[in-house]
Amino acid sequence: MVLAWLHGMVLAFGLILPLGVQNIFIFNQGAAHKKFTRALPSIITASICDTILTLLAVLGVSMLLWKIVWLKTALVVVGACFLLYLGYMTWRSTTNAANVTTHASFTWRKQVMFAASVSLLNPHAIMDTIGVIGTSSTAYTGHEKVAFTVACILISWMWFLSLAWAGRMLGKVDNTGRIMLVINKLAAILIWLASAYLIYSGLSS
Repeated sequence: MVLAWLHGMVLAFGLILPLGVQNIFIFNQGAAHKKFTRALPSIITASICDTILTLLAVLGVSMLLWKIVWLKTALVVVGACFLLYLGYMTWRSTTNAANVTTHASFTWRKQVMFAASVSLLNPHAIMDTIGVIGTSSTAYTGHEKVAFTVACILISWMWFLSLAWAGRMLGKVDNTGRIMLVINKLAAILIWLASAYLIYSGLSS
């Protein structure tokens, strides 16, 4: 059981570590709000979405859903549209001397909507979950599979909390807002590139 637990932690950390739209969004929300608690809607939503994807992958449900062609195409189109709009909002974000970021500091409703979209409407993230976590979980049964699954889920929650906290720390240090302004511009470009790649790879496959 210990090996299954460690396997789940290392695997989940390796999948969630690379820079992606989901990580960029959570980091930006942590930096954009003056209080860490105001970024909790995005943190909790992203964590819950990852938990759902992990459970579906382990149970084998996500693989069946992914074989539905029209559903895959719908995910690609809707996901790309959300990314385009998220990139637009991030690009327009500005920071003032009082360390208050406008536009990028979404309300809790927008945080939930965008966090869910970048988590659930990202075919590549879904494929990573299905292909890696789902496939790896087949090596375990019973209590070992439970330990593996819980470890994967725990890493997601810990990572998003830490990422938003790191963003909040940067927001405190960046009194002029210049660092966050540059980060937001770069983040917007990365989000737009991710949208373009999503359309290209998703619709051509």
